[in-house]
Amino acid sequence: MGMFEGKIGLVMGVANDRSIAWAISQALYGEGAELAFTHLPSPSSERRVRALAEPHGPKVLLPCDVQKDEDLDRVFQACAEAYGRLDFVVHSIAFAPPQELRNPYVQVSRAGWHLAMDISAYSLVAVANRAAPLMTQGGSIITISYYGGEKVIPGYNMMGVCKAALEHSVRYLAWDLGRQNIRVNCISAGPMRTLSAAGISGFDELRDHALKKTPLGRNVEFEELGATALYLLGKMSGGVTGETIHVDCGYSIVGL
Repeated sequence: MGMFEGKIGLVMGVANDRSIAWAISQALYGEGAELAFTHLPSPSSERRVRALAEPHGPKVLLPCDVQKDEDLDRVFQACAEAYGRLDFVVHSIAFAPPQELRNPYVQVSRAGWHLAMDISAYSLVAVANRAAPLMTQGGSIITISYYGGEKVIPGYNMMGVCKAALEHSVRYLAWDLGRQNIRVNCISAGPMRTLSAAGISGFDELRDHALKKTPLGRNVEFEELGATALYLLGKMSGGVTGETIHVDCGYSIVGL
């Protein structure tokens, strides 16, 4: 029997088969979890996510624009009707307009700042607010960050500020939800070749630099992120909340 037999979770943020969210989903499926999914409200996104998830027979697979409260309400109502509860949520959602990533942070527009923060940071708050009532037996929420939320990573720009807000939101949500036995944690992943990484200027150079600098002498693998998610979502981390765990082959501990 797998560690997650009988457990039900919602995964938000799968873009394709090279998504961190999908790597986590595969790890969860391997341990017997039942998963619901959201996807971006576009036909191409639905096709990609449905092709990955449908072989597993999800009861809920819905479009969701996290800027729209009605979309979020519909997703969590569908989960309540299909499953009656949730044991965990995987939040892997981030976006900034391409020009706000290309431009120096000092040039970020007011509209671009608000849009990026709404999708990349506030969405976790909105999701946690709706997930908590369904976590009747306690639960776990995880989100995904990157070292650019702690230190300046040239080219990460606006997204680094969003990740800083996201990581501190994790701590406040952990405080707010802890007495309901709901834990909230964050994985700070090393640089991964994902769809969103394509929008980061100089990403290949950044990844090559990380490879040379890490104590392990390599970059992290998708499977390692999935394994860490199993730990944070499962009972083995029952005393862990409000934490950001770096899964980056040690890149974040090195100063020079």
